[in-house]
Amino acid sequence: MNMLFSITFLQFDTLFYLCFNLSMREFNLKNNIRACVKENKNTPRVALTLNFSITKPEKYSGEYSIMNRLLLKGTEKYSSEELSAILDENAIDFSTEMKSDYLRFRFVCLNEDFEKALSILKEVILHSTFEEFDKEKTKLKGELTAELDSAKVKVSDLFTKTIYKNHFYGHSYTKILEEIDNVSKEDVINSYREILHNSRKTVALAGDVNAALIDKYLGDIPQSVEVETLISVPEPLKQEYSEIVKEDANQAQILQGWRVPTIGDDEYPVIMLLNIILGASGLSSRLFLELREKKGLAYTVRTAYETHKKSAVFSIYIGTEPSNIQTSIDGFKEEIEKIKTIPVSEEELKNAVNNLIGKQQYVTETNGQQANMMAYYSIMGKPFDYQAEIIEKLHKVTPKDLLDCANKYFTDDYILSVIKP
Repeated sequence: MNMLFSITFLQFDTLFYLCFNLSMREFNLKNNIRACVKENKNTPRVALTLNFSITKPEKYSGEYSIMNRLLLKGTEKYSSEELSAILDENAIDFSTEMKSDYLRFRFVCLNEDFEKALSILKEVILHSTFEEFDKEKTKLKGELTAELDSAKVKVSDLFTKTIYKNHFYGHSYTKILEEIDNVSKEDVINSYREILHNSRKTVALAGDVNAALIDKYLGDIPQSVEVETLISVPEPLKQEYSEIVKEDANQAQILQGWRVPTIGDDEYPVIMLLNIILGASGLSSRLFLELREKKGLAYTVRTAYETHKKSAVFSIYIGTEPSNIQTSIDGFKEEIEKIKTIPVSEEELKNAVNNLIGKQQYVTETNGQQANMMAYYSIMGKPFDYQAEIIEKLHKVTPKDLLDCANKYFTDDYILSVIKP
């Protein structure tokens, strides 16, 4: 029965991604932007994601965050209020997002409003005026300060700036608050112009798309160019313990993590599966079963695998009673030691593969999700259809691969961050 289910599942996911890829069409715009359209006929909405690569660290922490907030605060043609009204009237879901490795523009709209959405996108890209700078800086400072009142956010902040110490990827909330007053409007405008004119650009669309309109509106933005990145690979990690006492905290928050290979590396699928097995599969994950169900140490315990272009981090998180801090850390160590010394069974590996493929399919159900995924892979230097390659590689991972990878990366060179009352 189990073997029949596995064969059926394998056939299903192979067929799923074969059909997914067959409906994809790639081409270059006249400005060398690589584009991909996934034709989903007879769907009412079109989704677009356009990414600009980030190749230079910001001058001061927070500069890129303010830039992102200001991109929809008015253009030469529209005030902030007018822009918001047009988007609302036409039910266009439009947003920008600043990631560590790219700036993302995205929209989802009704098919009949596709050209209008494209014209707004072009206007925002080329003619944003970056109004309300002081207002948005003040709002950002207030929001980050409020966020850091949460012990869970605070431990994540402490962990991030420690594991990426002296690196662009370590520009955490507290780091932004320390430096944001040094950021000027001129800095933001100059940095945006640098990104606009000196970046690799990729665009992905999903839906019932009129492809001719893409070049009409996006073919006039600055060329997509290959630029050598000035974002370095982070320095090798050494073991470090960091702790903050937060007197009003109800729980202790613990994060332990290691640097690991990132997207595109040979061991990427292996670490994805280690993440599922240890703590990213909910009730069935090892850490949940051992630390929550058996030992009653916490309500929440999980692992995460967070990737950047130049690095990635595998982390374990738990929220627990202050009296259980050492017991929880010992529990982390025990489960890591198990995964390093006892081969994962074929059944557990098979379940992890199926779980991960199921998650991959779940997060690519809508046109918006599909456009985001394709554009993400492309801006990270992979094919638009890289997901199919990942699925193929997941099926080839062996228990020995998991054992070898765990021993190679889950070493004593880790960061341990704790927030406690």
